Amino acid sequence: MELKNLETFIQVAELSSFTKAADKLGYSQSTISFQIKQLETSLDTQLFERINHTVTLTQRGKEVLLYAHQMLQLAKKMEQPAHSEQSINGQVRIAMADSLCSWLMEENFNLLRRHYPGITLKIIAASTEEMFRLLNQNEVDLVFTLDNHIYDKSYIIVSEEKMQAHFVAGTSFVTEETISLEKLLSCPFILTEKKMSYRRMMDEKLASMSLEIDPVLEIGNTDLICKLLDQGMGISFLPDYVTEKYVESGKMVRLHINGFDIDIWKQLLYHRDKWVTPQMQAVMSYLSRAHKPTV
Repeated sequence: MELKNLETFIQVAELSSFTKAADKLGYSQSTISFQIKQLETSLDTQLFERINHTVTLTQRGKEVLLYAHQMLQLAKKMEQPAHSEQSINGQVRIAMADSLCSWLMEENFNLLRRHYPGITLKIIAASTEEMFRLLNQNEVDLVFTLDNHIYDKSYIIVSEEKMQAHFVAGTSFVTEETISLEKLLSCPFILTEKKMSYRRMMDEKLASMSLEIDPVLEIGNTDLICKLLDQGMGISFLPDYVTEKYVESGKMVRLHINGFDIDIWKQLLYHRDKWVTPQMQAVMSYLSRAHKPTV
């Protein structure tokens, strides 16, 4: 059994196409077909079903895919026993919540670049639903969510952390930390986009109480929202890590509403069938041990 055949098998499985795998690997389609045939012969099993120009894994093919990932990862470890941070190269594609984009770019990107100068990132801000669509179609390598706790046997959870979100306002706008929901909803709101992670969770909580908020401004940039709140422009609903700096400096207060507690989860995940490259492993390790996000 040749490792190059396993790599070809993984690419065909992830792309669901012999043609796309050939383009990605720089082989002819006949070479791809030959390598898959060699692998099927050596294993004495059919790995793909080919019906009406579609390519799908057989049940045995799905099992072999898991082993193929493991074998190639072990082979790479043997070939690169002294793999240094400086020698890891390649692109990692990450779909993430918009506020995590700000955290990664403003607080941690410089550190990541210093550790891994050969790694490039492609960041896609998306809703949680869109993140997993991209992941399932192998258009991104990782998803970094701020949402309800997600568990699905199709995905590997690299790291996770439970955190809270609160209604917040600048101290020039309100001084009391405990406020009635009725009074709160009469205030102007500046919120992140509708249907996006924790904003969606807040809307669903209010909808269960037959209530809703009509914001004066919707924008994905949480740092800008915090600056507007600091100017006394209204109220927002944000994760605690986003507002930590403002609260500690006395510029902002978290508003406590009886019976309105929402827990959100920060999770880093990848697809179980994904081949974990050295650059992907490096980024996962770095993000998993990174300090608690702040504005």
